[in-house]
Amino acid sequence: MDHLIYTAMSGANAAEQRQAVIANNLANASTNGFRAEIATFRSVPLRGDGASTRVFSLAATAGFKDTPGPIQYTGRNLDAMAQGNAWFGVQALDGTEAYTRNGAFEVSPEGNLVTANGLPVLSDSGSPIAIPPGASLTLGTDGTLTAKVGKQPSASLGRVKMATPSAEDPLQRGNDGLFRTTSGDPMPTDATAKVQTGALEGSNVNSIETMVQMIQGARQYEAQMRLMQSAEANDKSATQLLSMQG
Repeated sequence: MDHLIYTAMSGANAAEQRQAVIANNLANASTNGFRAEIATFRSVPLRGDGASTRVFSLAATAGFKDTPGPIQYTGRNLDAMAQGNAWFGVQALDGTEAYTRNGAFEVSPEGNLVTANGLPVLSDSGSPIAIPPGASLTLGTDGTLTAKVGKQPSASLGRVKMATPSAEDPLQRGNDGLFRTTSGDPMPTDATAKVQTGALEGSNVNSIETMVQMIQGARQYEAQMRLMQSAEANDKSATQLLSMQG
């Protein structure tokens, strides 16, 4: 079979993977705190007998677009937008500490501060934050959570954990959509991190740009498929020539 088929197949597979990433970004264009994923690929020459004339496409380590999304004012007392490059610490379903930019907090039926997805929000000490029954909550700009029950004096429940990643140990996106450090170790608390209350960070996905990328990806895939069809047609023509009676 023509070697062109394998090369075109590699390109089509890369284009298909890129389309999946772009489609996921577009689907999360309205998800609070979402970071657009970047699909990256690298060229790998095929080693073997003779000259290295063929190059395959392989997926490389994918990153994400690390720019803040637009601010969305809600006026809700438990909505918070992390300032700068700070992230909120949460407890993932697997029990590990993970990080998110989605600051839409709620109180669970069990009385814990959780995210909109039901994940426990961690305090500076790394433990979930328990909320007294019937408490009126206030979130300060430094992340301190204050509760007031009836006519009792206000009491501090702790500070929501906020951490800022370093260049030596950057964040990586997990399969659950949360972010963790490359080393897997929890980030230390950033005591200087601030939040803007009554607001949420929107997704940093540019819908128009993403739609253009999707169209480009579809055209790349079609081009690779046409190459495979051309290779198949060439093979059929060669077979007919070889089968002709001399």
